[in-house]
Amino acid sequence: MIRGYQDRYSKIRPQSVFDSESRIRKAETILSVLNSQLGTTTQLKLLDVGCASGIISHHLSRHFRSTIGIDIDGDAILYASERFDRPGLSFFKRDCLQAGLDSSEFDVVVCAHVYEHVPDVNMLMAEIWRVLRPGGVCYFAAGNRLAVMEPHYRLPFLSWLPPAGADAYLRVTRKGSSYYERHATLWGLKRLTRDFTVIDYTPRLIDDPDAFGLGYLLRKGSLSHHLAKAMLRHFYWLCPTYVWLLKK
Repeated sequence: MIRGYQDRYSKIRPQSVFDSESRIRKAETILSVLNSQLGTTTQLKLLDVGCASGIISHHLSRHFRSTIGIDIDGDAILYASERFDRPGLSFFKRDCLQAGLDSSEFDVVVCAHVYEHVPDVNMLMAEIWRVLRPGGVCYFAAGNRLAVMEPHYRLPFLSWLPPAGADAYLRVTRKGSSYYERHATLWGLKRLTRDFTVIDYTPRLIDDPDAFGLGYLLRKGSLSHHLAKAMLRHFYWLCPTYVWLLKK
């Protein structure tokens, strides 16, 4: 059975969707990665898939010729449309599995921590492929099913469980009634992105967090930094988040 959409996610997790500080930080990391790979982006066209409140789209739009943000959440899109008004920036309530946009229309697609929220992740990746021009790239930030701490509910090993077990875990801990998100393992993500050329930025971000706007999370030279680099070398499959550029 295909899952329906969480079409009111902004009501479920407003603290995440409308947190300007954390979303601007994410936008800076996205921009740093794209600039590292592409150089200037000022003449490029960007699509932000699952743009939510539009904070990231708005921040990125200053560095692109045009930017479109799409999301299934009507309340979030209304917020974005009313709050952010600048030339070349548009928001639309769209299904990212069938976006209704032209093929090969975009130079860059951003898909940051979205894949686990959609009903059919294979359709999502096919749509990203379709709207990207040949040679275009998708910034793909993806959580790992084998991450010890599940990021949405902050419960250890939640994403490791089968759906029925995860639902029971949420009910027992009084965090919710059902677990909607579906994360993939590293091997699942590799299968999911097999049509693209994958440029793995994860080691670069860990090696030099300051260069990619992550110094607030990981202080370079600290014990946690050395541990993160060691974990990446020996247990890459356990990394909680991967940041890849997917080139068409």
